[in-house]
Order: sequence, then C-alpha cells, then structure tokens
Amino acid sequence: MTLKTVNIKGKEYVEVNERIKHFRSSEAFKDYSLSSEWLKLENGVAICKAIIKNGEDRVVAEWTAYEKEWSSFINKTSYIENCETSAWWRALANLWIWIDSSISSAIEVANAIENQKTREFTKEEIEKAIKDIKDWKYTIEAMVNWLKKKGEILSEDSINAIKENL
Repeated sequence: MTLKTVNIKGKEYVEVNERIKHFRSSEAFKDYSLSSEWLKLENGVAICKAIIKNGEDRVVAEWTAYEKEWSSFINKTSYIENCETSAWWRALANLWIWIDSSISSAIEVANAIENQKTREFTKEEIEKAIKDIKDWKYTIEAMVNWLKKKGEILSEDSINAIKENL
C-alpha cells in the first residue's frame, strides 16, 4: 500500500490518518491493537502513551507524547487531540510504518516552524507585561519585608539575589 504524503519544507511526511488506515487495513497487522493511556491530563498539560500490541497481547511498539495547551496556535483548542495523535504517530513509526524521511509528524513540524517565527507584540501586550513585572516586584518586596518583620533571617546573598532579579 502506498501511503499519501504531505511535503513540508522539502521533506515528505505521512500523516497519522494514513498510517492508521495502513495499520487497520494491512494483513500484517490484522490482530494488532492500538490504545492510549493518559499519564497526565491536567492544568493544560497532556501526556499520552500510545501502545501497540500484537495478537498475543505483547507490546510491540509504544511512544509517549507531551503537549501544553498554550504552546502553539493549534494547541490552544486541540492540545489533547494533538497529544494523542502524536503518540499514535510515533508508536506507528516505531512499528516501522513509513519512516523513510522523518519520525516527526507533519503537525509537529508545522508547529515547530510556526513557533520559530518572530512574533510581534502589540502595545497593549507590552504594557501588560511591564505592569505584571512591576506587580511581581512589589509582591516580592512585600514578602521580603514581611519575612523581616516576622524575624525570619534572610542571608545577604538571598537578599542581593532577590534585588538583582527585580
């Protein structure tokens, strides 16, 4: 079976749907299973392990993927799906289903390219960041003063490190 590819920056990538179609339709994998195990799914972080077992229920390939909710434009709405898809993609690649050019998925490559682009910030974003920094500086100064009032001892090195990082 010839798998359909997509060209990204001069390299051919087989997308997950093509690998899954091949996996599900190939006589060589007819008794195999593909399942997902969620290792973490909280606070905007997804960690998924894809597991492929043969007909004797023996693990023959697996892969773990990690995604953060706000790490890319695509992940803002689809980080859970992307995590599972990346785990499946790589587990299928680990099973040697079409890895001639790369083990990275097309989505992973597209995300990497997008994340390398220089982002322009709006005036409002810059002003908010400056305000947030000032708020943190005030909060840290208040915490240091509170510790001093309680009689807590901070070393000069700690105080200097705090001041240098404000």
